[in-house]
Amino acid sequence: MPTTIPLVSVIIPCYNYGCFLAEAIESVLGQSYSNKEIIVVDDGSTDTTREVASHYPEVIYVYQENLGLSAARNTGIRESQGEYLIFLDADDWLLPDAITINTQHLQQQPKAAFVAGSHAFIYDNSTRIERIIPIAENPYQTLLAQGNYIAMIAAVMFARWVFQEFVYDCSLTSCEDYDLYLKITKSYPVVQHQQQIANYRIHSAAMSTKIPTMLASALSVLSKQKEALQSKEEQQAYRTGTRFWNNYYCGLLHYSLVCKPTPYSKEALFFLLSKSPSLGFNYAAHLTYRTLQRTVKNNLVSLGKQLLRQAGILQKSAPGIGEVARGSFKQLSPFSNEFGYDRGGPIDRYYIELFLQKAAGSIQGRVLEIVDNEYTSKYGKGKVAQSDILDIESDNSKATFIGDLSAAPQIPDNTFDCLIITQTLHLIYDFKSALQTCYRILKPGGVLLLTVPGLSPIDKGKCQNIWYWSFSAQALHRLMTEIFAAGSFEVNSFGNVSVASAFLYGMGLPEVSPSELNYYDPQFQVINAVKAVKHSSLA
Repeated sequence: MPTTIPLVSVIIPCYNYGCFLAEAIESVLGQSYSNKEIIVVDDGSTDTTREVASHYPEVIYVYQENLGLSAARNTGIRESQGEYLIFLDADDWLLPDAITINTQHLQQQPKAAFVAGSHAFIYDNSTRIERIIPIAENPYQTLLAQGNYIAMIAAVMFARWVFQEFVYDCSLTSCEDYDLYLKITKSYPVVQHQQQIANYRIHSAAMSTKIPTMLASALSVLSKQKEALQSKEEQQAYRTGTRFWNNYYCGLLHYSLVCKPTPYSKEALFFLLSKSPSLGFNYAAHLTYRTLQRTVKNNLVSLGKQLLRQAGILQKSAPGIGEVARGSFKQLSPFSNEFGYDRGGPIDRYYIELFLQKAAGSIQGRVLEIVDNEYTSKYGKGKVAQSDILDIESDNSKATFIGDLSAAPQIPDNTFDCLIITQTLHLIYDFKSALQTCYRILKPGGVLLLTVPGLSPIDKGKCQNIWYWSFSAQALHRLMTEIFAAGSFEVNSFGNVSVASAFLYGMGLPEVSPSELNYYDPQFQVINAVKAVKHSSLA
């Protein structure tokens, strides 16, 4: 008998986002999955939402008076017919295989309430930062302790039976997704994977005006779980989560006030003093310093420097001793210990992906990557005949080879057209043997694409005890000369003092400007990379 293809309902609530709506609808129409319906719920819009929706005969258009996002989604549930449901905000969009990927996961695990994949942040300047969802062993406890790690609602597909028991809480004006995730994972299993499903549009906005409300909403949602906690682990996760939300939103507010040209806000100062006194006092000190600095600069210093420059005496100068404004960097601990994943994405990943993008023409034929094949899939589309994965851990079901790269006799000689070895060599004590293995298993003419840390924090997680090395561009040049002597190679290096400082403090990629990222100073190498080609003859 032919396999039934379940109907998938994509519900798009829209309130005055007509300017984005067409892109959202077309991302659904362009899906590789065929059996779908699109329901646009117009939540009392006064813009072009109705007109945009009417251009698409495939769309089921539903109008309601403005009742809020939660009510609009609940309306979409009632109007839908699908076995599976997706909620796509009108300013976001799905990737072409999103429905196919998530449907396959739910069909394989029919008892799961929902499946959640990964997504990317798209900023106003078109910067794209991929966010890889962590795979939590206990999703409920992780949501308690670490907040809404699942995050983007469009990367989630729900089984319809879920909404016989749960609906969106219409009393919430934010964090309604977090509330729903907590309720569901408390009682039912869910599926998680790390494939990219959707793009999340980040709008520029006055963050300082929204954060107090967002924090209050997050803590309110979390507090609703307090009476239902059943174990010491859940109680501890709850306490950790309360601290997490305070630290997260106070950190965001402090950053927006101190690191951006934001006007003084008495309300923000009082909020920080009440929720995070250390950040509140830091902001107060920053305001005092900024006022004094402006006074001095507008009088004596600016006039003196102007006269010296006019006389040709002063061309470029560093701040004098005692004049350096350290701001947020004047603390002994980083802003984040997660390499920037919790602040929009790691800075070093920008350089890694820039390097791989430029070398994408070499990612073809049979390709081997470490732990997963994310970069093989991303940069080798249409060119890769076979994708292999090497992992030292035997529980990686996707790995085609298990073993240590420094001693891998089970991998045959002259096998691969391309090796993608990113951020791995520093975790191997005998790194020379690992590079010799790379040379051995490459086909003649095959290409090694290698990235290594230069200036970097050390992982505080499972890699802490095996983080052995950092590599300069000069060290890589010597190594490649020894191992790829008969072939050819080029060494690329990225970074500068500003980027290195931001990376060490745990700042995220959106917090660093493109002009900073693209300036290179060889004295501060954050990431170094090698493209090496094995000699074309076996003689």
